Amino acid sequence: MAIPDPFRQGIDNGWQVQNASLLEDDLQLDVDVVIVGSGAGGATSAELLSAAGLRVLIVEEGPLRTSTDFKMQEPAAYSELYQEGMGRMSKDGAITIMQGRAVGGTTLINWTSSFRTPPETLKHWASEHAVSGLDKNTLQPWFAQIEQRLGVAPWQIPANANNAVIKRGCEALNLDWAVIPRNVRGCANLGYCGMGCPINAKQSMLVTSIPASLDKGGRLLYLARAERLIIAKDRVQQLECHALDARGVEGTGHTIIIRAKHYILAGGGINTPAILLRSKAPDPHQRCGKRTFLHTTNFSAAQFAEPVNPFYGAPQSIYSDHFQWRDGTSGPMGYKLEVPPLHPAFAATILGGYGEVSAQRMAQLPHTHMMIALMRDGFHPDSARGTVELRSDGSPVLDYQMTPYTWDGIRRAYYSMAEIQFAAGAQKVFPVHADADYASDLSSTRKMIAGLDLSLYRARLGSAHVMGGCAMSDDAKLGVSNSLGLHHQLENLSIHDGSLFPTSIGANPQLSIYALCALLTDKLIQRLTL
Repeated sequence: MAIPDPFRQGIDNGWQVQNASLLEDDLQLDVDVVIVGSGAGGATSAELLSAAGLRVLIVEEGPLRTSTDFKMQEPAAYSELYQEGMGRMSKDGAITIMQGRAVGGTTLINWTSSFRTPPETLKHWASEHAVSGLDKNTLQPWFAQIEQRLGVAPWQIPANANNAVIKRGCEALNLDWAVIPRNVRGCANLGYCGMGCPINAKQSMLVTSIPASLDKGGRLLYLARAERLIIAKDRVQQLECHALDARGVEGTGHTIIIRAKHYILAGGGINTPAILLRSKAPDPHQRCGKRTFLHTTNFSAAQFAEPVNPFYGAPQSIYSDHFQWRDGTSGPMGYKLEVPPLHPAFAATILGGYGEVSAQRMAQLPHTHMMIALMRDGFHPDSARGTVELRSDGSPVLDYQMTPYTWDGIRRAYYSMAEIQFAAGAQKVFPVHADADYASDLSSTRKMIAGLDLSLYRARLGSAHVMGGCAMSDDAKLGVSNSLGLHHQLENLSIHDGSLFPTSIGANPQLSIYALCALLTDKLIQRLTL
């Protein structure tokens, strides 16, 4: 029996959804609010603004893919649903950056982990970055509202074998661990969340806030690249977009001009700064694109005698913050430990190796566990940080500069992950690095880690969390926007996405973006409907 596709049914029932690749002429639109980006921040804002009776238009650069299109196949998913076809990397090519690029943004392809912003992070923002009105108590009702809206709750099904490793190892070593809250309803525990949910169980923006906005008269325009804001007299006058072809790669030559009372940028930590840079938006203190953070991530693989089957079941359900805050924000780098799913193409990329070595590693995939450590970058002045720049064609790239402070965190994380994996019963552990291989005991593994050259291209690094680049601060010398998400120099421009974060947050960011942008949108509605 075919599974219903609510989004396609909505279009059939009259939703205002337009494919820019099919335009035969240039287009001009007038709305109350135009939102660039359909991910966690943009779609949350759209739902609330539409419910308030405002005429809302969501502009999305990527394609529209719905549950009917999700076949749980890596080649199609990576090429159609990810930025740069899953090939987005730091400027030097040393760090892989996984971001969504489709209607629903990264919420379409993330692994559903949903954490509230750590209180330590909020306190740090207030004390060090002049952020106001975002303490734990202020955000609590917004977190509660979003959690109810999106079905966020600790995962009730026992951890799959992949996630059970971190639980078992932490228990053996008396380390803290906990169950991850996930934004799902009716989840079938398939494990293919990163390729789009074929049964609409993941409560992404595709099945929640975007339909809610469209139901209230909102509009969606996809395969349209927001090129630049046209600015005059401290206000945005209009947004210029370029229609893309069906692949979302080449322009068709058609231009879309959108005039609005208010403009919201919600393209994420790389694309939002890029729009401002292309627009030559006022930036007297040169803050745009600066202080961009990644939760720089390293990997540790382990082989077990029993099957792990890391491609099945909830991708992430157990985590450990044992090493996250124990030294505060001024001590050595803290890191969060989680488990990624390992589907074949993704696994082959991470595990690396050539020829027979690669073949042997992949042959053991059913018995392979992977752990990741997410560096809590941005809190210490010596931590790694990035700058968003424009290439010659105007496309964005992130120049990410690693530091000895962050490398030290990565080395300590290798030790932590190996110890947990062996404590959980691993036969062999492989700190994923070009100069490392599997070792069969902890002592040998620790010796190998101690001797590793931790440098770009040798250590395998990745990230799925881009934060900052348009930091909020009530001090215009420190941020692009104030604590309400309003641009310091442009009175009718807001930023509603993870680019607002003054640092990384030390947790998977989607729930933080949902709650923050709901709060900011509520305040924006009060101003727009006076």
